[in-house]
Amino acid sequence: MIDSGSAAWMLTATGLVMLMTPGLALFYGGMVRTKAVLNTMMTTFVCLGVVGIVWVAYGWSLAFGSDSSGGLVGGFSDAGMRHLDTQVVGAGSSAVPTGVFAMFQLMFAIITVALLAGAVAERVRFWPWTLFVAVWVTLVYIPEAHWVFAIDGAVAPDAVGGWIANRLHALDFAGGTAVEINSGASALALALVVGTRRGWPRDPVRPHNLPFVLLGAGLLWFGWFGFNAGSALGATAVAGTALVSTMLAGSAAVVAWLVVEQIRDGRPTSLGAASGAVAGLVGITPACAYVEPLGAVAIGLAAGAICASAVRLKFRYGFDDSLDVVAVHGVGGLVGMLLLGVLASTATNPAGADGLLYGGGFAQLGKQAVAVLVVLAYSFVVTVLIAWVIARTIGLRVDREVEVEGVDEAEHAESGYDFSPLAAGASSRRTGATLTEQRPER
Repeated sequence: MIDSGSAAWMLTATGLVMLMTPGLALFYGGMVRTKAVLNTMMTTFVCLGVVGIVWVAYGWSLAFGSDSSGGLVGGFSDAGMRHLDTQVVGAGSSAVPTGVFAMFQLMFAIITVALLAGAVAERVRFWPWTLFVAVWVTLVYIPEAHWVFAIDGAVAPDAVGGWIANRLHALDFAGGTAVEINSGASALALALVVGTRRGWPRDPVRPHNLPFVLLGAGLLWFGWFGFNAGSALGATAVAGTALVSTMLAGSAAVVAWLVVEQIRDGRPTSLGAASGAVAGLVGITPACAYVEPLGAVAIGLAAGAICASAVRLKFRYGFDDSLDVVAVHGVGGLVGMLLLGVLASTATNPAGADGLLYGGGFAQLGKQAVAVLVVLAYSFVVTVLIAWVIARTIGLRVDREVEVEGVDEAEHAESGYDFSPLAAGASSRRTGATLTEQRPER
């Protein structure tokens, strides 16, 4: 029987998580140069459309259907989202309509692939990127979502799935593996295939709109409450734990990142504050329902400090991860997953396990490490193959002249900022019509 309170909770959480993608578009858009702001935001925003179609066609069924293909992915029995009216997810006070849960999980798929846009910002063609989104979600995200989120019997009484969750018994409450480590490893692969921006790292690349970045980070933080607490499927004590942990970890990471900047660079920055908040939220994602408040603070401090240091890795090793997806999401997810094996407590959540500091020994830490390594390797290898094939066939990267002059005009016939009537007229002529021709007087 469906619980109306839980259903309302999940509907609210779904809306919050959906807001994260436009928030990410602002966050990323503010960090690039003016000549690429629209393309960067579009490569993020288009994921709402593409992944939604994939999800209804077969994504939901493959991600949450019962095991097939040796247990690596679900089947096609629910393709087209059939049977939603006959199923519920959860039991008792946590029972929600399957359709609501399916939309909640769709938002996870959307935000995960949207994160990858930050790794290749300012240098990808729009339609090849759109093809990449569809293929990547199919071959990378959906199988990993099945491993992590497809709990035995959750969607249907006889459903079997989720080897990481059900057989390895690694803890991951809201996507430290399938979302964060997955996006970090895939971002590294994508950046290596596409290559560095022209002039990087010699020429400085400064954010063009830091207020956008702060606003985007705030929207992400707001949406993250739905991301983490919503995964409890209801307004329960577990949801309350996740909510508290999410807030505290984000807060601690902001402070930790700024302290690192002050020590290293002599100044705390607004970009650092925004990045620190996201790093802490990433770190707490797998652990939010399994650790005490002080544990959440510890994870936030660790994620903020370690991710702030990790942003320098791309300069040392020569990979141009434009907006630090690897350092924030990959490294942050790694920190959260491994510290969960140290700080988890069954006193906080009996459905979890005791970590190293709570008498559980190294067993849970070992399970966390296995999950991390498998997801990292699979994501990296498959993303390299997808990106390489697209790059070698239809081309993924814009031409040199387009990158120098600005990808917005070439790909979208628009510019992010038209500061004068002359600029507006020039832009309209490039699209084949003047403003007067586009809107004739009547």
